[in-house]
Formats: sequence, structure tokens, C-alpha cells
Amino acid sequence: MEKAKMDRISELSRKSRIQELTAEEKIEQQALRQEYIESMRSSLRATLQNTVIVHPDGTKEKVSERAKKKNEKQ
Repeated sequence: MEKAKMDRISELSRKSRIQELTAEEKIEQQALRQEYIESMRSSLRATLQNTVIVHPDGTKEKVSERAKKKNEKQ
């Protein structure tokens, strides 16, 4: 997410603590928050896709493969 959008989220948050936001500002704040959440989720997914578990016996297993195996069992 762009720094300008992050700054705008913070600005709207500070403003909301001081005074009531306008309807347009509330909509903008909600949209920016949703975009931020999606950005964080995709970042977390990318991190997990590249995370490897090293077992005590030295074998390695990707977290994404482990999740697929777990889902297949259910």
C-alpha cells in the first residue's frame, strides 16, 4: 500500500477522534481500511508461501504444502 494512502488513513483516524467525519470521509476511510486489510493479507500469504518448516529429522516441508495436506484429510 502506498505511503500516501497510509498517511490518509492515519489522518482520518486522528480527525475522527477530534470531530465527527463527514459521510464522504467515512466512506473513504472504510475503503482505505479495506484496501489496507487486503494488502496485509496478500503480504502474509506471500510470506507463508515461502516459509519452510524444518523437522527435527532434517526434512523440510513448505507451509503451503502442509496446509494442502491438512485440508485433504478433512
